[in-house]
Amino acid sequence: MSETVSETRRSPLHDHHVALGASFAPFGGWEMPVQYSRDGRGGTVAEHTATREAVGLFDVSHLGKVRVHGPGAAAFVDRCLTNSLERIVPGKAQYTLCCAEDGGVVDDLILYLVGPDEVFAVPNAANSAGVGRRLAEVAPDGIAVDDEHDAHVVLAVQGPASPAVLAEVGLLAEDAELDYMAFVDAEWQGGFVRVCRTGYTGERGYELIAPVAGAGELWDALAAVVTERGGLPAGLGARDTLRTEAGLPLHGQDLGPDITPLQARCGFAVGWKKPEFWGREALLAEREAGPRRRSWGLRATGRGVPRGHMTVRRGDDTVGETTSGTFSPTLKTGIALALLDTAAGLDEGDTVAVDVRGRTLECEVVSPPFVPSHVR
Repeated sequence: MSETVSETRRSPLHDHHVALGASFAPFGGWEMPVQYSRDGRGGTVAEHTATREAVGLFDVSHLGKVRVHGPGAAAFVDRCLTNSLERIVPGKAQYTLCCAEDGGVVDDLILYLVGPDEVFAVPNAANSAGVGRRLAEVAPDGIAVDDEHDAHVVLAVQGPASPAVLAEVGLLAEDAELDYMAFVDAEWQGGFVRVCRTGYTGERGYELIAPVAGAGELWDALAAVVTERGGLPAGLGARDTLRTEAGLPLHGQDLGPDITPLQARCGFAVGWKKPEFWGREALLAEREAGPRRRSWGLRATGRGVPRGHMTVRRGDDTVGETTSGTFSPTLKTGIALALLDTAAGLDEGDTVAVDVRGRTLECEVVSPPFVPSHVR
């Protein structure tokens, strides 16, 4: 599970969300906007649809920000985390995992490779201090691990109109073409905003890391253009339905200390040929033996919405448990991610039953994502 955070924190943009009529909920130790009031229109569903069809603007400043720097910083991080930084070059970002020695996932995060002597990490909110601490505890002399959580905001501009939005506010040239997972440091109002072509929605999009100073002006500028383009500011409710449709895992639900990368379909984020990373021996042993369970998608064929931690059965046998579940605004049906026992021999197209508070909901086993990906 995620680390306990003793005091609820707020985004530097909290007042902007209040002005937009946001409703808030605790998430990872932060009070973050879930959805915005719109005179009875849609809320989460409207924000979800706007992101799929036009563009959504998200404040995800609860995400961590950790800078690792000093001679050989990238090589040091590479010895700790699962993915191989040798696969990318400076100016590229990479999805990776921080694992425990038993192979469980302490956190999943994005690394920005600035150069051989600097890596910028974006962990999940509640795990940020823990990831930073683990790195700091083993960092050799000359390498610093700095928690910069309070120095930056993180905004996500997601959807097919996102390139036009960034061009209009001056963060990217109209003819600029960032590759997937590439980033640039763009000048904006006398400072710099790190712009990376990534996201958590399954749509083409960008995440922006900006200084807290001037963050309100940046949000307002983006929100104005997003609205002009038929989009909406969006909260964590839409972020969750979007990422579930995209089959993307949430730490603490779909992967965690008791769910390994192989079980969560994240083996692509492991540099199997690397000689060293945390959890390597346990993960190699699991790969050799085969994981005892694996994440699958479940699409409801009847009426009902599966949620997390619901029992999955085939006939009289319990074959797994849901890890995330929601109503899909795009598909107009219930969907879930679930860990299913490999011994059950389930495959795509099979039918299982989810116990939804004592009522049986039939679902089809599918390979995620539930909707086509447009990230590339």
